Amino acid sequence: MVSRNSSRAIPEEVAFFSQAATFDRLWPAITDRLHEVFDDGKFSHGAQVAALERELADYTGAGHVLGVNSGTDALVLLLRACGLRPGDGVLVPAYSFVATASSVVLAGGRPQFVDIDPVGYAMAPEALRAAITPESRFVMPTHLFHRQADMAALGAIAREHGLVVVEDSAEAIGMRQAGTHAGLHGRGGVLSFFPSKTLGAIGDAGAVLTDDPELAETVGALRHHGRLGRTLAHFPGIAHETALPGINSKMDDIQAAVLRAKLPELEAAIARRAELAAAYGERLRGLPGVRRLPEPHPEGPGERGVFYVYLVEVEERDALAAHLAGRGIGTETYYPVPLHRQPCFAELATGQGAFPVAERASRHALALPLYPDLTSDQLDRVCDAIAAFPLGGGR
Repeated sequence: MVSRNSSRAIPEEVAFFSQAATFDRLWPAITDRLHEVFDDGKFSHGAQVAALERELADYTGAGHVLGVNSGTDALVLLLRACGLRPGDGVLVPAYSFVATASSVVLAGGRPQFVDIDPVGYAMAPEALRAAITPESRFVMPTHLFHRQADMAALGAIAREHGLVVVEDSAEAIGMRQAGTHAGLHGRGGVLSFFPSKTLGAIGDAGAVLTDDPELAETVGALRHHGRLGRTLAHFPGIAHETALPGINSKMDDIQAAVLRAKLPELEAAIARRAELAAAYGERLRGLPGVRRLPEPHPEGPGERGVFYVYLVEVEERDALAAHLAGRGIGTETYYPVPLHRQPCFAELATGQGAFPVAERASRHALALPLYPDLTSDQLDRVCDAIAAFPLGGGR
């Protein structure tokens, strides 16, 4: 970008996330879908949502996909549909977005925090075993950043102790383990379509995934005020009998239309993210101050990780983030306050050092720009800036 008042070139900023180029390219397909919404005249819980559910079921292999208002709502409805009772303990990782644990509270349960493994940042199987109490009834692993939790090991422990397995797979579209898509290793899972996700909308939207038809029927009722019978794309649904105390969590058709236009490009977007992650690895490996780079998802038939976030652990994380910001480069800290130290969970709080791996990650983890619209030149600019960072603030 060149200033109108100067011949000096001003470097273009590198946003932490942008999908402007994607929308420019896909706008004809998006507008075609939007015209379908306006022609149909139903803007919530309508034909576009029904079509998206079918297409996501085909993509993930899920028996049932139910579109809802957000990934957080999806977690709450999934837990409720699985029979969570007031006060039931739900084992969740200590290192995750706050919705992982707040959804448990909103559904009536009690979060029980578990430390994470240092490689994939997911719930550590040995830590799960140690955290189980007589109040524990559910275990909810979270798949973060670029790979799934070890669902074989976690599932075996859950079966041993009679725990219900649900998955916070909000970030994990496209991830597979042993041939099974994320979210389908237990009773069910969720997807988030927040704009920055691997498949992102232009606002909030989410979905519940399950192979259990009874659970799907319950979620379908809960998302529509607890009403039974046909509700999707059906105006008279307001007159249906209300069997459960549900909520209003219907996905709107504008978001579904955008997601349907973007879904055919999902595999290409995943491949581009992998290319960018590999380029980051080549440039950053061995740099002073870079403590840890993402380790690949295990390889083999039916195995695939997906880079939603490129997370590194670095010395002087906050100083490096400020250094990059000063050069027009956006970053995010995932997550500077682990869940067991969040003020909203003060009554569940444990002392510093209770979850050492989660606490270490919260001090050192920094996410770098990673999205299909990121150019190779922009990635080089990020890496050059990191390489130029003076450890110790130049002292």
